[in-house]
Amino acid sequence: MPGKMKAAVVEAFGETLVLREWNIPTPGPGQILVRTEACGVCHTDLHAARGDWPAKPTLPFIPGHEGIGVVVALGPGVTAVKEGDRVGVPWLFSACGHCEHCLSAWETVCAEAEFGGYTRNGGFAEYILADPNYVAHIPAGLEAAEAAPIICAGITTYKGIKETEARPGECIVISGAGGLGHLAIQYAKAMGLQVCAVDIDDGKLAHATRLGADVVVNAKGDDPAQAVRKATGGGAHGVRITAASLPAFKQGIAMTRKRGTCVLVGLPPGEVPLPLFSVMADCITVRGSFVGNRQDMAEALAFAARGQVKADIEFQPLSAINAVFDRLQKAEVPSRVVLDFAGS
Repeated sequence: MPGKMKAAVVEAFGETLVLREWNIPTPGPGQILVRTEACGVCHTDLHAARGDWPAKPTLPFIPGHEGIGVVVALGPGVTAVKEGDRVGVPWLFSACGHCEHCLSAWETVCAEAEFGGYTRNGGFAEYILADPNYVAHIPAGLEAAEAAPIICAGITTYKGIKETEARPGECIVISGAGGLGHLAIQYAKAMGLQVCAVDIDDGKLAHATRLGADVVVNAKGDDPAQAVRKATGGGAHGVRITAASLPAFKQGIAMTRKRGTCVLVGLPPGEVPLPLFSVMADCITVRGSFVGNRQDMAEALAFAARGQVKADIEFQPLSAINAVFDRLQKAEVPSRVVLDFAGS
């Protein structure tokens, strides 16, 4: 499909994104072209644009890994989707498909994995090139804007909850009740868990209560871990840490019940403190969780399609992306921002 499209491009790390025309890509063998309807904005996009991580994207590149749209062109050999399908182009753009990790449904840690908006151009553009074997299939009745946060924030929170191995009726702590946490609370309740939400913002905690949290704890208190242990009768069976805060990680271990599991999702700067004596003596499992596999994606979207999980969404045009990034940097985005390409 020849022609030009609008895109927000990172041309230099740490600089504002450049709104420019970009060639509409042509799908090659085994590829598809997606016309973007909506794309969520994630804090990872900000890390990518700043070049924060050791393995940096190749400049110039287009961020965005929560892109939802309609398939408008197929490359040779594509059978997994058809033109007119609504799909999402997520963080996991593709993987090798044959290593030990891919074969055991851990394709997110495949050594040859490609990542949308990072190693491959992403959804801050009117069209996205995608691998049909790794796109998210959006259920009928779920609008593009509603699906956008689910294919990153949603799957990440859902997978993190699963990794705690907490069972229905047991207690889980959701540390950080903002963009990721407000979804985690909804998933945890839908999965039959008792939820204790922890944050330093009373407004977010009030919203957590409205979303169904059974207990809320302000981490600015004298001893938030003790408050959680008292409220949960000895600590939570599972603790899922979303907050990108070093104190939150230290407190998370202390909030975990003996033989419980603390799952790390947030990415704070610096080294994460680990109280080894408590971990050993209380037989606590500490586990990292990285997005989720394709089955996790299907399950996360199914909860949303049934109306059990719904992201708080703020719409912005692509032209506002630098202002959105500035607000993300200052922690002034209380929900999930979705770039609206459809003009709805």
